[in-house]
Amino acid sequence: MSKLVTSLDAYEVWFLTGSQNLYGEETLRQVAEQSQEIARTLSESLAIPVKIVWKPVLKDSDSIRRMALEVNAADNVIGVTAWMHTFSPAKMWITGLDLLRKPLLHLHTQANVELPWAEIDFDFMNLNQAAHGDREFGYIQTRLGVSRKTVVGHASNPSVQQQIGTWTRAAAGWAATHEMKLARFGDNMRYVAVTEGDKTEAELRFGVQVNTWGVNELVDAVDAASEADVDALISEYISLYDVAVELLPGASRHESLRDGARIELGLRSFLEGGGFSAFTTSFEDLGALKQLPGLAVQRLMAEGYGFGAEGDWKTAVLVRAASVMGAGLPGGASLMEDYTYDLIPGDEKILGAHMLEVSPSLSSQRASLEIHALGIGGKDDPVRLVFTADSGPAVVVAMSDMRDRFRLVANVVEVVQPTEDLPKLPVGRAVWRPAPDFATSAAAWLIAGAAHHTVMSTAVGIEVFEDFAEIARTELLIIDRDTRLRDFQKEVRWNAAYYRLAQGL
Repeated sequence: MSKLVTSLDAYEVWFLTGSQNLYGEETLRQVAEQSQEIARTLSESLAIPVKIVWKPVLKDSDSIRRMALEVNAADNVIGVTAWMHTFSPAKMWITGLDLLRKPLLHLHTQANVELPWAEIDFDFMNLNQAAHGDREFGYIQTRLGVSRKTVVGHASNPSVQQQIGTWTRAAAGWAATHEMKLARFGDNMRYVAVTEGDKTEAELRFGVQVNTWGVNELVDAVDAASEADVDALISEYISLYDVAVELLPGASRHESLRDGARIELGLRSFLEGGGFSAFTTSFEDLGALKQLPGLAVQRLMAEGYGFGAEGDWKTAVLVRAASVMGAGLPGGASLMEDYTYDLIPGDEKILGAHMLEVSPSLSSQRASLEIHALGIGGKDDPVRLVFTADSGPAVVVAMSDMRDRFRLVANVVEVVQPTEDLPKLPVGRAVWRPAPDFATSAAAWLIAGAAHHTVMSTAVGIEVFEDFAEIARTELLIIDRDTRLRDFQKEVRWNAAYYRLAQGL
């Protein structure tokens, strides 16, 4: 079996430096030394969570072409950073850029921070030409329609390092979707529009493989769980959570907890055995499962698995990508759904949840493990973790299939604590204030046709999703403090024309 990895430790970004043979060996030696120093500065930065690996200076079309092919073939390389230290004639880059299939960041920098004014001669000018060498490179990228992120400034600048770090997280999310196999247990919730989508286009656009398995194949894995493994998992529950007395060993409802543990063991075994990193379920298609999977889903999401309820595989993709992009940061990623509003004028808030399936990674507090009735699904009362998400900045992001493209819609929000206790709502939940205000946010969301299922990330912000959308060449509409409804409506209309034209006739 293959255990899911939600870490950036194995990933690399290769640092490519452009020059040419015109300058002679001495100049090229200095180019190599200075570019190695830039790469070392970036690799040692705490703001950049992946390894930055320097590669020999590229001086001709053939070496650039071969480098692009090498990058494409290296599974642990999630992208490249390119810098034109001197003047690298851009026609040398055409074939390589055309072949490159990994994300690209163009770093417009130079070796020195300050100019040594009194010492500048033409040897210095000959060596330090990035000011116009990178402009040549920028031209050819635009001429070829190359998707990339451009960062400007010295490599030692914390802002530059932060921007590069953000982009590497987006590139890691992109790599995760291209490694992703997603198991749908059963089909979508009947008659629901937004959970539908083009799985073929999703594999072409994001790399994810989306396929369906009968829920009773999962039941077979659940039934195969040993009593010893169930006992061990229940001991783990007791050590991690405040378990309701009625669920403890020997108590009246302990068998329900054992059923929940069997579901987790079977689900985990099925996912690991098939190499899946995301999955969906539907309460309308539970087969012989005794409960709606609640506790199991919550715990698997907290480990980094993508999940979508009611067969919503598009949200499962986002949850997995967000989990990888936020690896190593405080906070987490979870399926979320806007459920109901607190409409006090001037203090409007949104209460979000989803039956049982919200990830405890959104909370730093010890969750309680409880059992309560669930009025849908027609199964036994399910066990679940109960908690409230931590306060702080977050973003909620939805993916919708717009027929000719996928659309991401993101709202910047502030998670807050509930105004009062919620003793009769025993689920994982979050309360938030959306930017720029409730009315504008909700209206923009509806105008965009954004889905009612989202991923909530409290680990990464809007910048990572901006970079991810650029890498994926996928539409992203942002609702934040600068959003004005009239301008937002125009953007929606402009995007409809742009993305259809961009795909060609």
